[in-house]
Amino acid sequence: RHGEAVAIGYTGIVAAATLSNFGAAWGTWKSGVSVIHTGIRHPSSVMKNIIPIVMAGVIGIYGLIVAVILAESIPSPSKNRDNAYSLYTALAHLCAGLCCGASGLAAGGCIGIVGDYGVRAVGYRASQISLFPSSVEKQGYSTIPDTDGAEAGGDDMGVQDQSKLFVGMLIMLIFSEALALYGLIVALIVSQHTYSCLEG
Repeated sequence: RHGEAVAIGYTGIVAAATLSNFGAAWGTWKSGVSVIHTGIRHPSSVMKNIIPIVMAGVIGIYGLIVAVILAESIPSPSKNRDNAYSLYTALAHLCAGLCCGASGLAAGGCIGIVGDYGVRAVGYRASQISLFPSSVEKQGYSTIPDTDGAEAGGDDMGVQDQSKLFVGMLIMLIFSEALALYGLIVALIVSQHTYSCLEG
């Protein structure tokens, strides 16, 4: 019987839980700082821009689900010290934990960075902050509408730009979240590959 199999299996549980939570914390940290920063000038946009933080928190749930499933799949040794948990099953559980954990870590970082810059951009547009304080900085960007020279209908243009920025950020966040979902699906499939040492 392989005694090290149990250690390998529990390592998969640790990887699924900790790496996913690290990714969720990373995404929450990066996006949360931007939400607070933007809320100083535009408090009404805080609740709408909270989406990256919610999506980052979901990644931790993925890791929790996989960790619980793997933990329930590791049997205890019998009274005769016979271990039915095989090395094959342990490596499958390790692979499942790493798939979910590493995917969650990458997705969390992606959500954090996209949410950071996206929330700031939406907040700047909503706050009507001038992107070009001087005419020198504005050179080469004359086609971008600026609030300093707003004319009639300028507010409508700002609202449209804000909506476009928000929709673009939301699409990028959705595809970033999908990375963690892919890892979860693979982890659930691989975790079902088992072999008992007591068979045969």
